Amino acid sequence: MARRTPEGPPPAPTVQRLRLRYTKRGRLRFTSHRDFQRAFERALRRAEVPMAYSAGFTPHPKVSYAGAAPTGVASEAEYLEIGVATHCDPAHLRDLLDSSLPLGLDVVEIVEAHGGNLPERLEASVWELALAGVTDEEARRAATAFLAAETVEVQRMSKNGMRTFDARAAVVDLTVTTPDGNDAGHQGVDAGSGSPCAILRLVVRHTTPAVRPDDVLSGLRLVADLVTPTAAAVTRLAQGPLDTATNSVTDPLAPDRAASAVEHTSQGDEELRTGPQGGAEPVVEASHR
Repeated sequence: MARRTPEGPPPAPTVQRLRLRYTKRGRLRFTSHRDFQRAFERALRRAEVPMAYSAGFTPHPKVSYAGAAPTGVASEAEYLEIGVATHCDPAHLRDLLDSSLPLGLDVVEIVEAHGGNLPERLEASVWELALAGVTDEEARRAATAFLAAETVEVQRMSKNGMRTFDARAAVVDLTVTTPDGNDAGHQGVDAGSGSPCAILRLVVRHTTPAVRPDDVLSGLRLVADLVTPTAAAVTRLAQGPLDTATNSVTDPLAPDRAASAVEHTSQGDEELRTGPQGGAEPVVEASHR
């Protein structure tokens, strides 16, 4: 039998890769990763983004997701990468996509990709855990006991059954912080209730299996009997390369941003020397219906 091939011309090639940072805020923290995928692909269609598509009988838009936060967790630093078939202005595209997504799923920044692998840059995350009903003293005692332990074995149900792993090895730093005025009503925590609310700042390496904030909370219960009266409100503040000298997480889009600045500077210098190139191909911005 002859080998079947898709009808019609092949899809247009990818001419530009763009990297996006987006957020999950407020009630939208309860959206699953699949929910976000559907919402984002609808936003791409509404904004008429000239997407590049995969080949085959069921073409899909070229979207690569990296390090998605768990359902129920808010985030200020989620990342994905798209491939487009026509050059787009990143700033203009950010405005179009942000206006096409529901409030709470916000596109914060888009930069042009300049080499490297985005998922490989996401080495660690910074998490903030708001523990309603827990005092700062209780939280500090538990954090000290957790960091002093060599291993903290916790269990989590996986698709293959109950799994036991060490939650301590992936934790780079664990501190109690003092919220400022901007933290009122932190992701579902009622700051006006009058009850104590300790804020834990957690830096965790991305490992296999992944250590999540709820795994660390399980570890705190094991080593220090820390029990939270209500579920913790969890927010990912950052994810990116890990600076081991300072135990901090840096911006994964910084290399792309720097490369774009150098490229624009070089283009400006070339135009100063030779004048505008009349035959140059213009940048096409995605239109909004």
